[in-house]
Amino acid sequence: MNKRIVILGGGESGVGSALLCKQQGYEVFLSDGGNIKDHYQRELEANLIDFEFGGHTPDKILSADEVMKSPGIPGNNPMVLQVVGNNIPVISEMELAYRHKGESKIIGITGSNGKTTTTSLIYQILASAGVDCAIVGNIGNSIARQIATDPKPVYVVEISSFQLDDIISFRPDIAVLTNITEDHLDRYDHDFKKYIAAKFNIVKHQTAEDFFIYNADDAVTVHYLDQYPFNSKPLPISMQKELPKGAFIREGQMNVKNGDAFAMSIFDFALKGKHNQYNTMAAAVASSVVGIRKDKIRDAVASFESLEHRMEKVATVKGIDFINDSKATNVNSAWFALESMDKPVTLILGGVDKGNDYDLIKEMVAEKVKAIICLGTDNAKIHAAFDNVVATIIDTTSAEDAVRHAYAVSQKGDVVLLSPACASFDLFKNYEDRGEQFKKAVKAL
Repeated sequence: MNKRIVILGGGESGVGSALLCKQQGYEVFLSDGGNIKDHYQRELEANLIDFEFGGHTPDKILSADEVMKSPGIPGNNPMVLQVVGNNIPVISEMELAYRHKGESKIIGITGSNGKTTTTSLIYQILASAGVDCAIVGNIGNSIARQIATDPKPVYVVEISSFQLDDIISFRPDIAVLTNITEDHLDRYDHDFKKYIAAKFNIVKHQTAEDFFIYNADDAVTVHYLDQYPFNSKPLPISMQKELPKGAFIREGQMNVKNGDAFAMSIFDFALKGKHNQYNTMAAAVASSVVGIRKDKIRDAVASFESLEHRMEKVATVKGIDFINDSKATNVNSAWFALESMDKPVTLILGGVDKGNDYDLIKEMVAEKVKAIICLGTDNAKIHAAFDNVVATIIDTTSAEDAVRHAYAVSQKGDVVLLSPACASFDLFKNYEDRGEQFKKAVKAL
């Protein structure tokens, strides 16, 4: 009799997993307590996959041999608790995909900040060097869908902490941990240590054949290295000290110390800002491990185009620059964005608070920000943090309104920066929708 797998969640991760399970010959049932988008419903129907939405049928779910829980569903969800209470194993999409990847290699990238940029940069370096690879995970297709529909020899995977929560044997050949700062604490009982443990799951099952790239300047990562022992080869990156392996920056030069060792001026990096120097080092080291030649790494690093919704220059209107950093969904991301600014900033901030500690950016705001435009349904915490720091704070409830007020309080030579430090679900579908509405409003000025 075929193994019965139930998929909880009918988004990209859930539907991709359902397709992979069907292809592998499992008996599959997908259940979503909310709605499933029309195109996903059509896909499930076309592949003869049984599904339901708008509620769960316990009998159909609790008859599973195993349950794949989509990353957006918290562990304390009532249906998940029933599954666990019935001793049914719960796995993540990463675990499912890993079991069916065959001989393919996985480069897994996680971290609180910089993972999307680092993932995209690694992919661009590999693809431009002729490697047949796919960029998956939080970017584009789910990894399960990619394996089911268009398998590749190499998967470059952006992995969130939620996707690392329910792994049993998942083991990337190369693990990249960009940094760890307080984020998503609402999902981890407001316990930073639980979030840190989730991030370190990326190296939990690695062996001596694998590689672990981490930021040796990140205090949290370094502090917890001993608590989460790993068996893979460490390849640290640093701006503060010279390293015998991995990479470091000294006197404006990036030095990559493994594979085809090389140096490159940081002034030739396409991505600017200190945080992007870390991202670029991590990507260069990962690419060198795969065996990419130094000239190919240099070319890709020098020509990389910035990502949409990540420090994306939208327009300059009457001498005022408008920058879309909608993907900055935590306080640390906003800190990095402000750190790279060299003009007076009108900062658009706010959304769904995930346990934010605004003290982390208070000093940076005091130094660089002339006005704050709040974009959220509840801005009390922002006012409490910054009313005595910034003279002008204005509440708005739409991207159009926020842009109009930001434009009004700014002058030639200023920057209007959308770097919200919050999730977007109060006023927008997601951070992409927030960024798109911001861009549209800027272009309408």
